[in-house]
Amino acid sequence: MPSSVQITGTGQLVGLSRRLRTAGGARLQQNLARRVRRAAEPLHKDLQSAVRSVQLPGSGRKVSGGPSPTTRPLRATLAGGIRISVRMGAQPGARVWMDKGRLPPDLRNMPWVLDEGRVRHPVFGNRKRWTTQWAQPTGWWTRTVAAGTPRMRAEVERILGDVRRDLQ
Repeated sequence: MPSSVQITGTGQLVGLSRRLRTAGGARLQQNLARRVRRAAEPLHKDLQSAVRSVQLPGSGRKVSGGPSPTTRPLRATLAGGIRISVRMGAQPGARVWMDKGRLPPDLRNMPWVLDEGRVRHPVFGNRKRWTTQWAQPTGWWTRTVAAGTPRMRAEVERILGDVRRDLQ
């Protein structure tokens, strides 16, 4: 189930953020924030490519239907909702998350539905006729996050070590 991936609140990151502020490090703090964002970008891109590669095969048409009720591309819309945020204040860290505010109202739950694998929807908008499609592969969010989080965490640890050495 999609949720945010966060590398936040570690004692090292909090202490380092305080030391940057006291060292007069507006430039140092911006540099740290930029490097932490760069550490999160591979996971962000992996999540976007994972949602773009999810297949929703249909069972085939039995009756000829009309045009699609929507013209927006589903996978590209969902990929556009994945965001990165970096904070360097009280709870410093990076977060990769699905911004439901960037999704149309009728697709706000779709990332979770696709991650579970079962998509039930009306046939061409006809609410009297429903169909079920199975997303392949399932777990696009959970699998990608499980694979990318250790790399992101290791990169943030490396950045913290570099900045700590710069402060000494």
